[in-house]
Amino acid sequence: MGKVAAVGISWFNREDYPRILEIMVDAYVLPPTYERWREMAESQERRAKASGLAVVRAVIKPEEFVAWCAKEGLDVDAKARTAFAAEFAKRMFLN
Repeated sequence: MGKVAAVGISWFNREDYPRILEIMVDAYVLPPTYERWREMAESQERRAKASGLAVVRAVIKPEEFVAWCAKEGLDVDAKARTAFAAEFAKRMFLN
């Protein structure tokens, strides 16, 4: 079996989005509404799939993410979201 080219993308649940905006140090780069964020995320997901990648939605739960960032020594920001999503995708395809 060949290798699967996969990418993890950060994913938020609607009910968590207000808290996401509170905890992210770079919240200013995120859309102010869940609906607008979802549109952007789904567009990113479609582009990745169209390029042949398997896409894994890495759901970020606010408090768990803050704890994960602290454990990893990362700021609660885009860099950490990307690292979390990549780690999540890797775990999904290794199991």
